[in-house]
Amino acid sequence: MEEILERRVRVIPAARPAQPVGLRQERQRVAAYCRVSTDSEEQLSSYAAQKAYYTQRIEENPDWKMAGVFADEGLSGTGMKKRTEFNRMIAACKRGRIDLILTKSLSRFARNTVDCLNTVRMLKANGIGVIFEKENINTLTESSEFLITLFSGFAQAESESLSKNVVWGKQKSMEAGHVTFQYKKLLGYRRGPDGKPEIVPEAAETVRRIYRRYLEGASLVDLQRELEQDGILPAEGVRGWSRQVLRNILTNEKYIGDALLQKTYVTDCISKKVVKNTGGRAMYYVENNHPAIISKEIFHRVQAEMTRRSSKRKVMQKSGKTEQGKYSAKYALSELLVCGECGTPYKRCTWTRNGKKRIVWRCVSRLEFGKKYCHNSPTMDESKLHSAIVATLNEYGADRAALLTGVRELTMAVKCDAQNGSQTDLKRRLDALNTEQAGLIDKILKDMDSEELNARLQAIAGEKQTLLAQIEEARQAEAQKRDLISRQKELEEWLEHQPLCFTEYDDTITRRLIERITVQDADTIRVQFRGAEAEIEQPLN
Repeated sequence: MEEILERRVRVIPAARPAQPVGLRQERQRVAAYCRVSTDSEEQLSSYAAQKAYYTQRIEENPDWKMAGVFADEGLSGTGMKKRTEFNRMIAACKRGRIDLILTKSLSRFARNTVDCLNTVRMLKANGIGVIFEKENINTLTESSEFLITLFSGFAQAESESLSKNVVWGKQKSMEAGHVTFQYKKLLGYRRGPDGKPEIVPEAAETVRRIYRRYLEGASLVDLQRELEQDGILPAEGVRGWSRQVLRNILTNEKYIGDALLQKTYVTDCISKKVVKNTGGRAMYYVENNHPAIISKEIFHRVQAEMTRRSSKRKVMQKSGKTEQGKYSAKYALSELLVCGECGTPYKRCTWTRNGKKRIVWRCVSRLEFGKKYCHNSPTMDESKLHSAIVATLNEYGADRAALLTGVRELTMAVKCDAQNGSQTDLKRRLDALNTEQAGLIDKILKDMDSEELNARLQAIAGEKQTLLAQIEEARQAEAQKRDLISRQKELEEWLEHQPLCFTEYDDTITRRLIERITVQDADTIRVQFRGAEAEIEQPLN
């Protein structure tokens, strides 16, 4: 029979007293971290004072030696990306150059609870402690994580409260119509002696040039190249010209004297993520806030042109060789010349025969599918097309008196519409219905079962919807007429500075004056000018 042995536990006593995690036999390398004021004079004095304090404290301890003082400007403690000195200190810790960190308080170290705990845990895993003087916490002790969570939570809550106060203040400022300007990034304006924006003449002329050239057909790439070739500089705070910089100028409502506030907003004070405001928060539009560089008519025409260019439909169906789905600033006829039979745009082609090159324009449908859809569209010689367009321009330019008469008649028509007060009458009727509706609601609250009152309230609601649609339709019609007047006047002013007789074809002139060119047959084109309904028929001699 086997002997059953008794289970026993034997204690092996420690050879020496236990050492805390991170404690070294040699002197500890101790660093200090602080955040100082952003004001230059205060920052220097604050940094000097804190450096002197921590240097004295570390040197007075015989077990410590200085490993550096790291100080960030007065940035928010809710994030670490922009805290250069903090990140440099952490990198030194990872390289084994720091054993202990001193800091005034948790709020100075980090106001983001998650970041604070992650950093402290990472340092503790490497045997590096952090001493928070105000809270009297050493992260190498067992109860430190609970206390850190508690106090850093308070610090984060304080940051969130301050953030809400700042947001509230900005909201009230926007509601009052207070507009801030980033003058370094806004070409054409500077801060005036009275603190308000004033126009910089030379820079404003550059802005006008950008708008003018865009309406003349120049692409963003063309504009960038032209400005760089002419040695024109962008705003002071912008590195150089780019398509995005030009697009920002062309879409910035500040150039018409207005300002749209809260285009973007910060989601929260922790992530500080900036997002585009697509309706998540209110926006505020301040009109006539400062002097305008660009007229409203020109600005809205540029927006319409940008929309037109970005929404061009693709004509190409079969292959990629004849795609017409993108705006082309190279040739005006790519935008204007269409087939009279099928309505498809024409495309510029180069024919080579016997070593000789010939430039022609052909219907995209014919290039793609042969005669399947378009049977009789002719091939047009470019030189003949150009000659016919020049001849048509000369006819148009010679009839300046008729053009001016048309502008005056159209202006009078719009003025008559305004005097007739179509929108005014509609709005007056809408106000009357709103008043009646308010009175009916008070009566219905006293007599909820009245079928007559409820029926009348429903009828008012239907009439209001109809009136709102009519008001919007009248507004759009008036805006279109005014835009047409603006275009006609601009053309007339421009033509006054042009020669009576055009001698050479020019893409810029063609794009500026002509709306559409239709190929009728191999010998005839029809030209429609901008702002005109009638077409001029022109033979190709």
